This record gives sequence, structure tokens and C-alpha cells, in this order.
Amino acid sequence: MSIEEKDINKELKQIDKRLAQIRQEISSLESEREILLSRKKECSDNLKNLIPSSSGGRKNDLTVDWNRTDFEWSENARKILKEVFKLDTFRPLQLETINVTLSKMDCLVIMPTGGGKSLCFQLPALIDTGVTLVVSPLVSLMEDQLWMLKSLNINADTLNGSSTKDHVKTIHSEMLDKNSNLKILYVTPEKLAKSKIFMNKLQKMYEIGRFRRLVVDEVHCCSTYGHDFRPDYKFLGVMKQVFPDICVLGLTATATQSVIDDIKKILSIQKCILFKASFNRPNIFYEIKQKPSNNEEFINELAALIKKNFPRQSGIVYCFSQKESEQVAQQLSSRNIRADCYHANMGPNERSKVHDKWLKNQVHVIVATIAFGMGIDKQDCRFVIHHSLSKSLENFYQESGRAGRDGETAYSILFFKFGDVFRQSTMVFTEQTGLENLYSIVNYCIDKKTCKRKLIARHFNDDVWENKGECNLMCDFCKNSNENRIEKIDVYKEACFVLSLVEKPKTDKKITSNKLAELVHSEIVSKNKKSDCYPNKLSQNEVEKLILTMLMNNYLKEDFHFTPYNTICYIVPGPLSVHLKNDSFFYIDRTGPPSDKAKKIEKIEKIEKIEKIESDDTNELKTRKRNWEIDLSLDSCELDFDQNECHLPKSKKSSVVEVVEIDSD
Repeated sequence: MSIEEKDINKELKQIDKRLAQIRQEISSLESEREILLSRKKECSDNLKNLIPSSSGGRKNDLTVDWNRTDFEWSENARKILKEVFKLDTFRPLQLETINVTLSKMDCLVIMPTGGGKSLCFQLPALIDTGVTLVVSPLVSLMEDQLWMLKSLNINADTLNGSSTKDHVKTIHSEMLDKNSNLKILYVTPEKLAKSKIFMNKLQKMYEIGRFRRLVVDEVHCCSTYGHDFRPDYKFLGVMKQVFPDICVLGLTATATQSVIDDIKKILSIQKCILFKASFNRPNIFYEIKQKPSNNEEFINELAALIKKNFPRQSGIVYCFSQKESEQVAQQLSSRNIRADCYHANMGPNERSKVHDKWLKNQVHVIVATIAFGMGIDKQDCRFVIHHSLSKSLENFYQESGRAGRDGETAYSILFFKFGDVFRQSTMVFTEQTGLENLYSIVNYCIDKKTCKRKLIARHFNDDVWENKGECNLMCDFCKNSNENRIEKIDVYKEACFVLSLVEKPKTDKKITSNKLAELVHSEIVSKNKKSDCYPNKLSQNEVEKLILTMLMNNYLKEDFHFTPYNTICYIVPGPLSVHLKNDSFFYIDRTGPPSDKAKKIEKIEKIEKIEKIESDDTNELKTRKRNWEIDLSLDSCELDFDQNECHLPKSKKSSVVEVVEIDSD
């Protein structure tokens, strides 16, 4: 081959490489465009919400201050807050919500777990005459709130599938009795959807003016885009048609913009007033830990963690299944931790007994499925540990938010394992957004270069929280950012090998996720023994991260197959797999302690920055500069860095720096 041909081929390779870079840049820009268009729509919708009106057509002035304390009911509301609920002040957005609903206007409230959503309808119910109807998804949640209300001498009751005929008859009578003191009635959505008799009683109660408001608790259950969709919640869409003058109050801790829009449409409250509190729980420390593959090793680590960091303190351990919760509770108990299990298959009395023991600190750790969830309110719960991966970031946020409701420091610790992703995916893939929601929590777990709070803020479009950047070292990334170094490594060669395995398996059998990770890692190890074929030398965890990254970027996808006993997930090429072959790079992040070279570069950059300080700067800064220079002089006699790597002149620079004594006066 002539020199000219070699030059042309070399240029062609450079062009191909640049074209691949441009394709990735275009893809990135298209993704950014989609995000901006989505954000533009959200801003437009939010702008419309600044001019709210109830579905009944009552218009409001833009200048209305819902935080005012001069409404006709304001004095009474303050009195009830202190005398009945034994509270001195309202939490953020509570007063605004109370004023809106007492103004007989529709309202949607997004308030973080532990923010005090229940007070937003319980207090107005005591001011109004008539009955507030509360739709709640769980009987256990209704029972908990009922117990609390009765302890405050508030007349409330519930109707559900286990209610006796006599009890149902009594409630129906009270609904229509103008002299009745019944203030709050809890029902399940199934009761509304399937009981014509109850709907008939509601109609009569509405006609005589005793149906004051409809409260939809955990309102995100209406939306198929939500993480906890309940089909019977869809029935609530007829309530505005049947009872047009009734005001609706929707409450939830977790809702993305798409869920919010869906809720408004389903409940026919498009013009409702929206209150959205920040999702930030500043007192919760968020941490991801690698889950050991050996179960005995993991249980020992879990028990040691609880004993060392939370001795005799209250907490929750969330597990994937009922069987797992029973096993983990028993294993923790055998290691001298007061633990008990809680799941939906236990009888109501048994669940109530376990819950009561936990509230009284007779049991320190509840090991539970997600059945132990909505409405759980133990103020001094110090930790929530996820034994297994949640099915969405919304679920995780809500579950972790059950810690630290007293405002003191609390901990959210999630143990992450590659295999747990695919345990969950086989359970959620039939849901409309099941896999999309699952991948959001997977990204939260494997992203090692972003503050955990920012990841949550971005997911919920919480611009205020994200832009403030106030984590205050309350997540593992921010706390360890000075100790760990993030290195971007090109794993294009490894990614192509992964794709080749799922495209043409060596046997006719398809490949599961665990088998794929095992094959890739063993290939890297065996090839590197003979030659430096894969210089990155990926660990098993890094191979798993590569596969997950390819999965979430559509280079791979999950393919589900049913058997008489279970659902099996195979890994196959994704819709964008063809683009990987046309590219020449693929990156993942590697985390580790900063190298000596990186430390020296950082110190030199600090010195260069301080050298630009004006002459009138403080002695404190000059002293800090002197200390850095001394550190550098002790590292080595001479530093010789590449110009592009450390941003220094190419000529050698002596590490021996003149130390000038600075007068402290």
C-alpha cells in the first residue's frame, strides 16, 4: 500500500470517528430538545395555573394570597389547630390548602411524605357543617387515621368490605341526619365503584347539603402513568358529573408533571389550584451500598449496620417479597435485633399488633413489603433500609420519606444488586410505564457522578430544589466527592462484545442477564491473561454497570417469556443497537480514590487560582496558599506533567517552592 493510500485511509478513519462523535452529539441535542419542549409545556401549564378557577366557574384574582389569616374562618382554624390538634403552627402549604378548600374550590396538593397532608382536610372538616368524604386506597391506612382522629375526639368513621350490616346501616343513617356529628367518612375506591346503595346515599346527602367535599388521598393512584395505579380510582372521574358543585381536594406525596396532568383530566379538575411543595427532605441522608451476592454475608452486614449505627432505634427494612420479609425478620432477630415482619398476607389483627409494638418501641425494626406504607407516621423512625430495589423512584422516595419525620437526621440506605433489577422487571413490565419507572431508580443507583438529591429533584422537575444545590453533604456522593475520583472510561470494545453475545448466542438458547454478565467478565479475564486485549480490566460490578447502561440507552432490551411457573427475562439487542456499530466509543464512569497525579494537579490549580488574588486579600487565604505549597514541595523533587493534562506550561516546573513567611498581624 502506497503512502498516499495510507494517508487517505487514515483520514477516512478520522472522518468516521468524527461522524460518530457528531451522531452522538446530535442524539444528545435531540434528547435535550425533548427535555426543553417538555419543560416548555410544563411552564405553559404552570402559567395557566396561576389564573385558577374552580370547575364551577368561579374566577379568582391573580393577587389572591391564600396564606392570609383574615378569612372568615381564619380565627376558628387557628383555634382548632391549637385546641384539637395540639399544634402551634401550620406547616408549609397547609394554611393555603385549607383556605382554598374552605373557599369551595378544587385543589391539588403535592406535598412530600411527612409534610402534613392529612391536616389539610381534617381541620376544614371540623369547620364545615356536613361530611367530608375521603377516598383512601388501603384499609390499614384508613384504620390508622381513624385511630388517630378518635384519640383527638373527632367523630370519624369508615366503610369498607369488612364492615358489618349493622355498621353500614348506622353510617347510612348518620350521612342523612342533619343532627349527626359525623365529620369525616373514609371509604375505599371500590366502595364507590361497586356499591349502588352507597352512591344513592351520597346523592341524597348531596341534595340536602351535607356532602361538603371529596378528598382523594394518594391521588396519584388515578393515573396509569403513576407508580401505583389502581383501576377503581378511575371511577372517581364521574364524581364531578354526578356532584357538580362538590369541591375536590387531591393529595399525594409523589407526582411527576405527566401524572399531575393525567389526574386533572381524570377528576375533571383541569382548572384546580395546584400547590406543589419542594420534594427535598433536607434531614435525610441518601446512600447506595453494593449488595453482597452471598445472602449470609449480606445479612451479617445488614445486622452489623443496624447495631452499629442505630442501636435500639426505630427503623424499617423493605423487602421484595412476603417470604423474604419473614426470613430477614427471623435472621435479624437471631442476631439480637428486635425485629418483626409485616406484609399483606397477615391478618388485620396480626398486622395491627406488630404496628402497635413498633409504635411503642417494643419492636425496633419492621421488616416489611410495601404493604407497610401509606399513612405510616412514626416521628422518630431513624432509618429506612431497602433490602431490595424499589420498583420506581417514586416508590423509593415515598418509602424512604417515612424516616426522620421529627426533623432530626435520618438515613435512607439502598442495597443495590444487578440481579434485583431483573427480579423487579419481571413483575412490572406489564404496567404501562413499569419498565420506564424501574429504570429511573436503576439510574439513581448507578449514577456515581451526581448528587443523589439532584437526581430526585430532576425526576420530579423540582427546579427550586435542584438549582439551589443545597445538599449539605447529606448524600454519599457529596460526602465522598473529595475522596473519590470519577474517571470516564471508553468501553466501546467491551460494549461491542456484549452486543455480539446477545445477537449470536453460541447456542440456540437465549441469554439471561446474569449469564450475560458472567460470560463478559470471564472473557475479559481470560483474554487479558494472554494479552492486554481489554486494557480497562473491568470488574464484575463494572461489567454489570455496562450492561445496565446499554439497557437504559436502548442498545439492549429485556425480552420476557412466560412459563407455567414464572416469567423469564432474556437480554436481546435493543432498537438502537445498530448505531453502536457505527460509533467508535462508549463510556461508563469508574469511581475510585484520586491518583497521586490527580491530587498534585488539584493542588497546583489551587495555587494558580490564589496567585490571581488581589493584593488586599486576607492573610487567611495567603496562609492556605502557603500550606498547599508546602504540601507540594514534600510530594516530590520535581513534577513533570503533560501540558494538556495539568494546564501548566510545557516546560518543567520545579516543585520546590519558595516559602514566604507572612506576618499574622
